Order: sequence, then structure tokens, then C-alpha cells
Amino acid sequence: MYLKMSNEIKQVQHDEYHELTLGERIGYGMGDFAQNLVFGTVGGFLALYMTTVNVIGTATAGFIFLFVRIINVFWDPMVGTFVDKRTSKAGKYRPWLLRAGIPLVILAALLFAPLPGVKGSVPFAFIVYFALDLVYSVVNIPYGSLNASLTRNPESVDKLTSTRMMLANGANLLVYTLFPMFVQMAAPKGRSLKDTGLFGLKLHMGNYTDPSAGHAWFGVYSVYMIIGAIALFLCYKLTKERVVATAEQSAEVKTTDLFLELKNNRPLVILGIFFMLAFTFMFFMNTVNGFFNQFVVGHSEWMGAIGLIASIPGIVFPIFWPRLKKIFGKKGFFHLFIGMFIVGEILTYIWSLNGMHDALWLAYVATFIKQWGLTSATGFMWALVPEVVAYGELKSGKRNAAIINAIMGLFFKIGFTLGGAIPLWFLAAYGFNETAAHQHANALAGINLTAIWIPAVLALVSMIIMQLYPISDKDVAEINQQLDEKRAQLKEAE
Repeated sequence: MYLKMSNEIKQVQHDEYHELTLGERIGYGMGDFAQNLVFGTVGGFLALYMTTVNVIGTATAGFIFLFVRIINVFWDPMVGTFVDKRTSKAGKYRPWLLRAGIPLVILAALLFAPLPGVKGSVPFAFIVYFALDLVYSVVNIPYGSLNASLTRNPESVDKLTSTRMMLANGANLLVYTLFPMFVQMAAPKGRSLKDTGLFGLKLHMGNYTDPSAGHAWFGVYSVYMIIGAIALFLCYKLTKERVVATAEQSAEVKTTDLFLELKNNRPLVILGIFFMLAFTFMFFMNTVNGFFNQFVVGHSEWMGAIGLIASIPGIVFPIFWPRLKKIFGKKGFFHLFIGMFIVGEILTYIWSLNGMHDALWLAYVATFIKQWGLTSATGFMWALVPEVVAYGELKSGKRNAAIINAIMGLFFKIGFTLGGAIPLWFLAAYGFNETAAHQHANALAGINLTAIWIPAVLALVSMIIMQLYPISDKDVAEINQQLDEKRAQLKEAE
């Protein structure tokens, strides 16, 4: 009897330390691919669309972003608790990719819908964006929790992070390179043959910030949402949950566990603050990127080419992340790449100077270095979430994966809020004119401040925060060993 029980424990441990196949890693990464199509486009272009094409005031748009994110402070913990307490034959987390995924892509497309009677309507924009954000949590929190349920194998987690970030940045290629190019190609007003910056490629492109471009935005984004829905389905089909809470652990989950995790899980708090800062400076830059290219350097037609350069590091280099982590260490990895981001921002400032606007080579170099640093730092940080979940389970006896991901989601959304709302208020304060084809010097200074200097300073602060992160790779191995011993004891006591 004891031998049979021992073999069952070993089999459970074998499943939990399963080495993920390439197909499983790609399957999971399709979830990142899908969500980046949705929220990458929203984060990178909604502010520009809302204030120019949809002619909603800059400050008003900022308040819409802020209010919706405040609601998430209450919504995300409820979602995390709801998901952690329930399961089904299809799994605890996977089913939500389909249950909420379809409404997600429909609502996202509606954000850019040029519907008669609602153009410039603040209530319509607010309601759709509000609903989208609530549904996004019901997809994103279970998806993030699924990451920690696939395996407890540390090497597989590192490889999984690399694979998912390659797919996430593949989606960024579609968002930041092709999306603005496709929309400008479909925009009807001001069409002319323009140099795209892609090796001499010239295309007939229109003004995509003119109100007449509404159908162009909606048509392109709708195609993206269909692709996103397919990717979510593939994620559902190609993944399997192996490390999940027991029925007893699930029954004990409470919303107040969120506060216990924040109180007792120090690595979670430090990583959360790092998440918040990282996404703040990322979305500061992304929110005003279109403004910067349109009004500061005057080369919106280059956005596709520059977006292509920006996508290369995130697609090609993640395969080297596990090796680089071993060379530089966990903290050294983040310091290296955040430092690269800051250097890239300084080069972007040089590009913004009078006389340098036409230097396409400088735009390429600045963007490549900046995005290499950004995608590496903000991509690999997801590899730390499973070890934070394991640390929390060791301390509390509860595997609150969804609640912890809800907490991480809160930090992410605080960063997304600050990075989406504050830049717009800065632009309004600096006198940005939503209807003007050219901006005065003060408005341009506001764009530079929000696109370059504030992100650089926040990146520097995030380096300091990461230095405080307490879990080493040796600690991860010890945590897993202690959890194995606890689970074996519980199994034998049954």
C-alpha cells in the first residue's frame, strides 16, 4: 500500500515538473499573441484615434482611461477569487480563454467602429472601453494563472517565457509595423505616394489622423480581431493544466487572500511595483509614439518601418534570454536591458532635434536599442510570476494563482492607467491642439517630455526596485523541494 502511494506521489511530481514541448510552448504563447493584437493596438493607437479621428478632447480621453482603471482595483480581485474557487472538466483557467475571449474581440472592434450617431460621443467611447476592460480581466487573469499551472520545471518556465514573448512580439510586428501602414493605405484623405522607409518601398498613403479615416481604422482592426480569436482558440486547444490547487485549497479561497498575499509575500510586492513602473514607462512611450512621429519628427509614413525595427529584438532575441540570465544573473539581466532602454531614449531625443528629423538611420538605431531593452526587461519579468506563486503557496498553504495574477494585473493596469492618462493630460497642459495639422513649440516639448524623459527616469527607478527582489534561482529550487515534501506528507495522510 505504501509503495503504491509512493508511486502515485512520484507520478504527480513527474507531471508537475513536465518538460514542455515546443508545441505546448507555442500553444500557450498564442494567448500572448492574441492579447497583444487587442491591447497592443489599444495601448498604442487608441489615444491617437480617440483624440483625432473620433475628435474627443485630449483631457477627456485621459479621464476615460483613468476612471476605467480605478474600477479595476475592485474588479480584478473579484475575478481572481471567482476563478480560483472554480474548476471544470476543461480545467480551472483554460475555459475562460473562450468564454470571455469572443466578447473581448467584439468589444475591441467596437472601440474603432464608425457608427452613425456616436462619432465623438464620450458616453459611447466610455461604455465600450469600460466593458472591454472588464472582459479583458476575465481573459488575462486566467491566462496569466495558466502560466503557473503548466509546469514547475524552472528551465521549462524560462523557455516558455522566451517562446511566448517571441509570439507576443510577433503580434507587436503586426501592431506597430503593419497596422499604421494598413490604416494609412486605406485612409481616403490626403493620399499621395510616400516613402515608407522600408528599403525604398513607396506606397499611396492617406492621412490616418483625419476624421474621414474612421472606416479605415475599423476595417483593419476587425481583421486583427478575427486573427486574435483564432489565436485564443489555439491556446485553449494546445495547453494542459498540471499544477493546480486541490479541491480543499480551492474551497478555502477568499477575496481577503489578496491582502494576506500582499502582507506575507514580499517578492510579490516588489515584483508588482516593478511591473507597475515597467508598464508605466512602456505605455507613456506607446501612448504618445504616434504623436511623436506625426508632429515632432513629421514622418508618420515611417511608422511601419520603425515598427519593424522595433519588433526584431522581441522576435529574434528571446531565445537567448535563459542563457543571458545564467551569464548576468537574474538582477543583472534586468539592469542590462533597462539600461539599454535608457540609452535608446537618449538617442530618440537626438532624433527629435532640429536638423535630425530626416535621419532615418538614427531612428532605426534608437528604436532598435530602445526596444531590445524594453522587450527583454518587460518580457522576461513574466518568468518570475510562477516562482512568486510558489513562494506564496509555501507561506500560506494556498495556491492562489489567479489571485496573485489579479494582483499582478492590478499593478499592470495601474501602470497602463498612468501611462495612458497622464501623457494626455501633459499634452493638454502643454497646449496640444487636436484639430491642428502642426503644433507649436510648447506642445512639441510636452510630447518629448512624455515620450522620452519621463519614461527614462521611471526606467531608472525600476532598476533600483529590481535590486530589492529577494528570490534567487537557488531559492526557487529550495521552495519547490519544500512544496514537494509538504504535498507528499498531505498525500500520505489521506
